[in-house]
Amino acid sequence: MVTNPGCVFDRIIAGEDSGHWVFDDSEVVGFLDVRPVFKGHTLVLPRTHVETVSELTPDLMCGLTEAGRRVAGAQRKALGCDGTLFLLNDVISQSVPHVHLHVIPRRRKDGLRGFLWPRTHYDSDDEAEEFAASIREALNG
Repeated sequence: MVTNPGCVFDRIIAGEDSGHWVFDDSEVVGFLDVRPVFKGHTLVLPRTHVETVSELTPDLMCGLTEAGRRVAGAQRKALGCDGTLFLLNDVISQSVPHVHLHVIPRRRKDGLRGFLWPRTHYDSDDEAEEFAASIREALNG
């Protein structure tokens, strides 16, 4: 049964669209990304349709990262990679509006360097503290 018929991930989970499955349990699934950064790049996602990270329950978030940890270990064993990049977009740059953790196998000198983030800096310690205080307030409010 498709939770959201407009979601390609829900259709893959329901078996209506094809996918190259890597992981499958009662809460979380994983299948290969159709446009991988590197071969073996796996998407790990909840079976239920959840669009944003803030909508995930703590248990489902733990299940997602635990499945990602297991996939990363399997990638090292199966692919001989040196490490893993975990990437979880939330709304921005999320091509499918269904929470999914990218588990990307990495190798030393694989050419992937800082492509994700332009770096910036705070103008002062005071400015940094203003940002920290604002986030703390939102967490506690």
